[in-house]
Amino acid sequence: MSTFAEFHRRSIEDRDAFWSEQARLVDWQTPPRVICDDSRPPFANWFVGGRTNLCHNAVDRHLKDRADQPALIFVSTETEQERVYTFRELHENVQRAAAALLALGVKKGDRVLVYMPMIAEACFTMLACARIGAIHSVVFGGFASVSLASRIEDAQPRLIVSADAGSRAGKVVPYKPLLDEAIRLSTHKPEAVLLVNRGLAAMETVPGRDHDWAERLAAAGGTVVPCEWLESTEISYTIYTSGTTGRPKGVQRDVGGYAVALAASMKHIFMGEPGETFFSTSDIGWVVGHSYIIYGPLIAGMATIMYEGLPIRPDAGIWWRLVEKYKVTGMFSAPTAVRVLKKQDPAWLSKYDLSSLKALFLAGEPLDEPTARWISEGLGVPIIDNYWQTESGWPILTVANGIEKMPSKFGSPGVPMCGYRVKLLHESTGEELTVPGEKGVVVIEGPTPPGFMQTIWRDDERFVKTYWQSIPGKMVYSTFDWGIRDADGYYYILGRTDDVINVAGHRLGTREIEESISSHPNVAEVAVVGVADNLKGQVAMAFVVAKDSSGLDDAAARLRLEGDIMKLVDTQLGAVARPSRVLVLNMLPKTRSGKLLRRAIQAVAEGRDPGDLTTIEDPTALQQIKDLLTA
Repeated sequence: MSTFAEFHRRSIEDRDAFWSEQARLVDWQTPPRVICDDSRPPFANWFVGGRTNLCHNAVDRHLKDRADQPALIFVSTETEQERVYTFRELHENVQRAAAALLALGVKKGDRVLVYMPMIAEACFTMLACARIGAIHSVVFGGFASVSLASRIEDAQPRLIVSADAGSRAGKVVPYKPLLDEAIRLSTHKPEAVLLVNRGLAAMETVPGRDHDWAERLAAAGGTVVPCEWLESTEISYTIYTSGTTGRPKGVQRDVGGYAVALAASMKHIFMGEPGETFFSTSDIGWVVGHSYIIYGPLIAGMATIMYEGLPIRPDAGIWWRLVEKYKVTGMFSAPTAVRVLKKQDPAWLSKYDLSSLKALFLAGEPLDEPTARWISEGLGVPIIDNYWQTESGWPILTVANGIEKMPSKFGSPGVPMCGYRVKLLHESTGEELTVPGEKGVVVIEGPTPPGFMQTIWRDDERFVKTYWQSIPGKMVYSTFDWGIRDADGYYYILGRTDDVINVAGHRLGTREIEESISSHPNVAEVAVVGVADNLKGQVAMAFVVAKDSSGLDDAAARLRLEGDIMKLVDTQLGAVARPSRVLVLNMLPKTRSGKLLRRAIQAVAEGRDPGDLTTIEDPTALQQIKDLLTA
């Protein structure tokens, strides 16, 4: 077996031969003629001339050898449903869904916007789109009407697929009124809306526009819908990510490059084997859900768990019960979820048989060392951090234990994966930083590897200007993240380049201060933001949630904890990094998907309007900050 260093070197220096080998992990109707066409930088076209289909690779090709093997495992602790679909049953449902889309006028290249909870029908819809060559654009079910409308406006879908409602923590969240309002707000009106009626909420339908999922699929019967063979470089889907202008960016992905990247990553990074089970706790509204709930595991011939619910409901052992029941070998989650579990009784981690689990993979935000140590000791399996973005589609930095067993380092997501030429550059001069510990902007030299975004949907100019022209004199892809690299080549992500705090001329990364505060034994969660200050320009302000708040009822006790935290930062990072205030909260303001609302926290701390809060989990979290600041 080759070392990973050699494996990575080949992916860069012998690029075409390397990726030609990886391309054999998927089926092609017509093999590619050119492995990589990078004649028009920064655009890269992969597997040119090849024809393939994501649905074929995820479903149809497995019917020969594993038709009766579990493929999709749908679990909802919200509605107490659990159902296993074999590859044969998945194939039947996807064909019926594809027939329903075609009957509603959807053609190859048309956009289908998906606004759905985590239910099996959402998976059928995405795969049906891939099957017929339609471009799906999944919008996270937590978005409210204005956010949804902006995405409808941009994607211009022929059809929207949605549901009556989702559910969170036992509370019904009606989707249909939000969708109707979004369509009203958008200048683009879809021709049809296809609705899954879960019986959770009453919904009004618009005659001639709205259609019932069950009726449409029943009408499709056993219709055979063959896969549409697509050029490798055609569009598979778009997914929206926020932009600095407030206008959402439609990240556009190809077909062939994405299929190969996912097949390779499932094998080399996630160590997945056909017949095993993968459990990603994300949501299909995010790229992790696309890559590692729907497409990646199925392409690898694995069963995939699609979970609707919370990690602590009905109890904090629910995820581990599923690991035991379905013999999960690979699990993918986020540090936020682990920090939620960290507040629960640790006995839940030892209640179930987790011997099938090879590793827990974490991504989506920086993983702090205390959280990593806690879950590592609790599970007794490797905790593998990884760093990537909506734009990349699959991990940029991690360790590839499927190639060579590599040590993980707490605080570091790892090293660059195959095809990624990652460098650290000085933000002002563009100079490459090679000395271990030097802090720079994490960039990727082109051509970007298979599976990476092709461009921004309908806006090549914005793609180039946003991502490729931010470093003076260099055409490199900017991640907009600060990083350092150690002597072993491991990277450490220090936070967004636009989250830097300038305190009296000293530039500080909020991530570094958060790491320090996280090491306090009574800190469960922390967010640090820069707040405007008349004297110093900006000061750091910290917001923490205590692990044990039982002794923090009186102001004196809270002041002692705040003082201890300030002293800790002073000791570890120096007085310049010490927060001006440390506020102890019951909870941090987050979106329903668990992402910290840093900008909203900063706005409230500065006495400004926090802006659009349609995705906030609990508005009282921001109110508590206001109350503490004015007390």
